Amino acid sequence: LSVLLSLLVPADTTRSPDCGGILTPSGLRYLAEVSKPHAESVLRKDLMVPPAPAPSPASPSSRNQIISVKVDKFSLTLIPDTGMRLSIEVDLGITSAPSTTKDMRLSILADFHVEMNPEGNLEVVTSDCKPTLEEVQSTEETDRSAPQLSSSKSSGSDVDKQINIEKICLEVSKLLLFPNERLMSLAAPFPITPRCQVQYLPLAAPMYSEQGIIISLQTTFQVAGTVIPLPVSPVPFSMPEPARSSPAHLILAFPEHFYTSLFSALEQSGALNVSLLSSLTTATLAERITQMGSLFQEDLPVVLQVVTRSSPHVVLEEDKAILELFLTAQIGAGSSLFQSFLSVNVDVTARLHLSVVDTRMIISVAAVEDIELSLATSDVGPILAALLEELFLSTIREEVPAQINEVLRQGVFLPHIASFTYTDVNITIHKDYVLIPCNLQLEART
Repeated sequence: LSVLLSLLVPADTTRSPDCGGILTPSGLRYLAEVSKPHAESVLRKDLMVPPAPAPSPASPSSRNQIISVKVDKFSLTLIPDTGMRLSIEVDLGITSAPSTTKDMRLSILADFHVEMNPEGNLEVVTSDCKPTLEEVQSTEETDRSAPQLSSSKSSGSDVDKQINIEKICLEVSKLLLFPNERLMSLAAPFPITPRCQVQYLPLAAPMYSEQGIIISLQTTFQVAGTVIPLPVSPVPFSMPEPARSSPAHLILAFPEHFYTSLFSALEQSGALNVSLLSSLTTATLAERITQMGSLFQEDLPVVLQVVTRSSPHVVLEEDKAILELFLTAQIGAGSSLFQSFLSVNVDVTARLHLSVVDTRMIISVAAVEDIELSLATSDVGPILAALLEELFLSTIREEVPAQINEVLRQGVFLPHIASFTYTDVNITIHKDYVLIPCNLQLEART
């Protein structure tokens, strides 16, 4: 699959995929399962047309009427290198008079594939459709429990004309529960914070292998409605090859670069800039640093205004995700009128925890592994540097992760289509990428 996906990578690095997913054969079987009642509802609406009113009581209508529609079989299978195949069998009960009823079977065999339209959206296209309509006859009048298909098709009959099976083929894709408007929802922008959004854009039509339908996506981040530039990935993304026996419906993959881009977008939006109120005041600080007494005549709260001084970086290792933050803390006094008196560089290394709720990836700082403080100016001695570390290290260690977790508490939406959510999620962190096998679940209608 890595070789296959590498073919999707254009020469322009700004259009390289940076995440993707595989809809497995198990996922197709689930989509067929949830589409079956939907298809039955659509066919009932299309086929069970009320008969025209009789001209008079003396001449009742002899027009055939479909009185029952039941989908017996509904399956979606993968055709490697080509697309998907739908096979559906529908049992029809047809009456032409109050006392005459016969059973018919409508069979539909249709091939689909997904294309990218000129607007850049994925679109289900029917490449072939073969409908047949046959009468089901009982072998014996007394044994109606063993119906068999008759050897002759009913082409040209009144039933054929009424059902218009060719029209069914023109709109056969609507029998599936993921029509094109749902596929368009894949590329919708999703909020991360009030000012920052994420969007997953398909780069090409999906590819089809024995393992599933492979979708290649590019992530863009917007701040206040404007797409922002992000660091270029040092290596093109390629979908890791999952185990062939994976029972998951869908396998999502996100490289290390995706997480670095996410935190870079948050940094550019200003979401990582925080104001921290320490437990110190200028009076208590003057007890340790005598110069403070001459700077402030009244006792004021000591505040740290923390801003990013360069882009964050995420490193993925086996079973571990590490966030590296490069911050500058302006230490000052006063909450309304801030007066800075010292600048400190703060480098934070923190462990990230990843989980999935519905269709959102919840990223949180689980533990701070290391913090380094260094004075931004070199004219202050090492004794003061050590004192500042003693005074402010605990505040930074506790408050910086808490503020980041507050920014990310709503989670980051994963690529998904409307009406489906994710269950049975198993996140695995590998070196350079995160793999998220999960199952699909159709949301209950409200």
